[in-house]
Amino acid sequence: MNHAVLLTAILAAEAMLGYPRRWPHPVMAVGAMIAALERRWNRGGALRRRCAGVALLALLVASSAILGGAIEWAVQDFWGALVIVAIGTTGLAQRSLHDHVAAVHARLLDADLPGARAAVAMIVGRDTATLDEVGIATAAVESLAESFCDGVIAPAFWFLLAGLPGLFAAKAINTADSMVGHRTDALRWFGWASARADDLVNWLPARLAGGLICIAGRGGWRTMWRDAGRHASPNGGWPEAAMAGVLQRRLGGPVSYDGEPAMRAALGAGAAVVTADLGRALAIYRVACILLWVIVGAIAWAL
Repeated sequence: MNHAVLLTAILAAEAMLGYPRRWPHPVMAVGAMIAALERRWNRGGALRRRCAGVALLALLVASSAILGGAIEWAVQDFWGALVIVAIGTTGLAQRSLHDHVAAVHARLLDADLPGARAAVAMIVGRDTATLDEVGIATAAVESLAESFCDGVIAPAFWFLLAGLPGLFAAKAINTADSMVGHRTDALRWFGWASARADDLVNWLPARLAGGLICIAGRGGWRTMWRDAGRHASPNGGWPEAAMAGVLQRRLGGPVSYDGEPAMRAALGAGAAVVTADLGRALAIYRVACILLWVIVGAIAWAL
């Protein structure tokens, strides 16, 4: 099957319909598997934990790719294409990301700081209980930019290259990184392989995401090239710095995680982000998604 044609349909269907919030998401099964294996395998010294983490990653990637390949092999007619489109929509987050960030924006417009804190807590890992308007808006803009890579560009990229096997494997790696790819004492060695694999699979998508944001916002290139490397992540800085440049605002600054203060690298220049800038970021995100559809559609037409 033509992956570009299928991806065009997946992007359109997911943007229109999203994923039903009351339905359990397939990624929950992957998360349950990771949690169970982490409890069993994350023991012993550093070498043993690192080897166990590599085994976890290999098992996740192999099982995800085999499942995706089996589905594609089993459904090869027109109705099978519809099945692939339906399944493929579960791997992207265009609509859900937009809706979650839009909910934060709506609460800020209503001057409902408690509601905005609760809404932004759904999409960020930092502490939100004491965030003011600037802190909430900054967190939402950063999450929107970074998740454009993780939740939209990366899964679309891997589906385009390798169909459902690529999509499933990429999502499994991303889920593993989010659960165990942390530099805490308990996970530093066990999550090493998952973190490095996530860096690898997102390397090109992150730069594509930053470029699309710059094109959508008609600027930001200089800021992206200058500041992306300041980010703690080798990939997260590209879309975030691009968004900072397009908005001509400053991202980063002091945050806290589980009560521990931290400092995110400053990206961009100018004033701090406020509510109006979050609305602008959402508009840029929508244009960037449309650009993605156009590019994928052009590839489908060319093939």
